[in-house]
Amino acid sequence: MTAPTTPPAPATSLPIPILQLSENVERYMLYDIDTISYLRHTHNILGVLIGTLPQIPQQNVFLGLPLELMPEEARLLVEKGVGYLVDDLEWHEKSIRRMRKEDTDAIRADMEKDGLEVAKGIQKAKQTRTQTALENRQVRQGAARIDPGSSPASEDAEKSTSDSLFETTPAPQEITQSKANPDFKSWAITPTTSFRNFQPPSLTCPTLPKVHPASYALFRHLHENGYFMTPGLRFGCQFSVYPGDPLRFHSHFLAVSADWDEEFDLLDLVGGGRLGTGVKKGWLIGGEEKDKMGEEDEAGAGVEAKVRTFCIEWGGM
Repeated sequence: MTAPTTPPAPATSLPIPILQLSENVERYMLYDIDTISYLRHTHNILGVLIGTLPQIPQQNVFLGLPLELMPEEARLLVEKGVGYLVDDLEWHEKSIRRMRKEDTDAIRADMEKDGLEVAKGIQKAKQTRTQTALENRQVRQGAARIDPGSSPASEDAEKSTSDSLFETTPAPQEITQSKANPDFKSWAITPTTSFRNFQPPSLTCPTLPKVHPASYALFRHLHENGYFMTPGLRFGCQFSVYPGDPLRFHSHFLAVSADWDEEFDLLDLVGGGRLGTGVKKGWLIGGEEKDKMGEEDEAGAGVEAKVRTFCIEWGGM
């Protein structure tokens, strides 16, 4: 039985800044791995990793930071008070203008130090591999010399041949000593976050991420019931719905939102049901009940609209 793990904590105190690329580009990014782990573990927020390695920009199998949030995910975090929006472009421009020469020198020194640590680690790994390879070769050579079927004369001849072949190879101790103090060249480090260099952005943006009302209502309803969601473009829907973390579960539903009085083609319904059944999932369609929208209770507070969902499966397959 494994010991329980400690829940991850966000890199900064709540609320978490959600970086919108600019005022005109409505894409929402997170750049810190601790914050991403915290949102995934605590708030069922997955997002999509979109970053590639600088040396291999065309590979798209294993992606990394940054993580892009769906508009519905960003809206939910802001409404819950877990996050707030930041105009990334404006914040960076203001922070750069406020920087002094001392700040720039300190940032470069930190990056140089990090790059030197990486170079030392890589050099140490190389020395370890070299040491292991030489030790293994010496073991094989010793086993070959102690052959019970060989005569003393043949052993002497093999020893002289072995000595002549490998006499220029230094001993493992010599290699280790000769490379004990190499001249390290610092590696170039690209930071994934600016929080170490800039002041964290202030909570000054009162706006909410823009979402489609029907889509957000369905997303919020499923999220409140404990489901995880990812973009559903791969399956021709809005959301792929998982009963738990996608690292442990397959998706159960292909979700599509609609307005309560929205008309749709029956063939779309049939096609969605057949598609869902073909990939071993249910086709889920949902929306807010029209008669509950905008109602108020006795105290004058707004009544949250009820979302109803319907799951369709094709029985002929």
